[in-house]
Amino acid sequence: MRRYTYLAGFLVAFFVVLIVVGCTIYKINIGPVSKNPQLNKFEVEAGDTYLSIAPKLKENNFIKSEFFYKLYIKLMNPQSLEKGVYSLSENMGVDQIVKVLADGSDVNTDVINITFVEGKNMRYIAKTIADNTNNTEEDVFNTLTDSTYIDSLINKYWFLTSEIKDSRIYYPLEGYLFPDTYQFKNKDVTVNEIFETMLDEFDKKVTPYKDVIQNSNYTFHQILTLASIIEQEGVSDNDRYDVAGVFYNRLNDGWSLGSDVTTYYAIRVDMNERDLYNSEITDCNAYNTRASCMAGKLPVGPVSNPSIASIEAALKPNVHDYYFFVADKNKKTYFTKTNTEHLNKINELKSQGLWYEY
Repeated sequence: MRRYTYLAGFLVAFFVVLIVVGCTIYKINIGPVSKNPQLNKFEVEAGDTYLSIAPKLKENNFIKSEFFYKLYIKLMNPQSLEKGVYSLSENMGVDQIVKVLADGSDVNTDVINITFVEGKNMRYIAKTIADNTNNTEEDVFNTLTDSTYIDSLINKYWFLTSEIKDSRIYYPLEGYLFPDTYQFKNKDVTVNEIFETMLDEFDKKVTPYKDVIQNSNYTFHQILTLASIIEQEGVSDNDRYDVAGVFYNRLNDGWSLGSDVTTYYAIRVDMNERDLYNSEITDCNAYNTRASCMAGKLPVGPVSNPSIASIEAALKPNVHDYYFFVADKNKKTYFTKTNTEHLNKINELKSQGLWYEY
């Protein structure tokens, strides 16, 4: 009888140990894969179930074992799974992962990203907004003509002044909308929200230069205007510092800047569409720096929305004695001191087949 008692005790102890070991193995295998807290998107598609997504969870390294994950699901029997995008990480473990999935999608699938390219003008920005949101180009331009709104922005941002309200300026915020990629909650985002998000980013980018700006002989509006020209005339970041030096030399000596990009902007035609007519080149316009009436002057406002590199070049130009520059079709820029040298360089590029023509 005692023999059977010992055997029963042994069996009980064995099964207890087996249960403890099994529970430990189970707990380890439903635990976190790693300590990495980075959240990654996980998509649940229509028709998916907790069991059917096991391979995908394993493939994305969110769970250690498909078997133990499925065992957990059968034991816990969680609520129905909804289609959507979820944020999961390797350090969650099965229990937390299932809780996130049961709570419903936490990712807004309506979020949109809009990229605004450097060196483009307000017409491009209006079209980009219209192409990516529920706003029209007309909505953008109407916002720009709202003087009450423009005044509110001048009061909000240190870099905006009454200079942007000059009646000759085509678009008050031209130059100040920092080109970058922005994320918005959905296509119903307003033009005001887009503008102020871009202005906020512009603020972050230019505030480190605030002391340099305030100690300049030029207003920030004038510096930004020059930067907007440099953005389109300079082929590379390095070239832009020399291009800036050329423009300052011309301004200091009372010369016209002679920039085609300002003439194109003046007639509201984009670069590369066509050649300029002589009447357009000589037309006296507050933007056209090829006109004689603009000798020694900057345009009334920016002609594009420049990068921070061009703004820095306008603030810290290279000092030299060049007054001319020209770029070839390979985007190499040549700087010269006299008009004769400039014309010779152009003829040389033409003879080498390097002169850019429309």
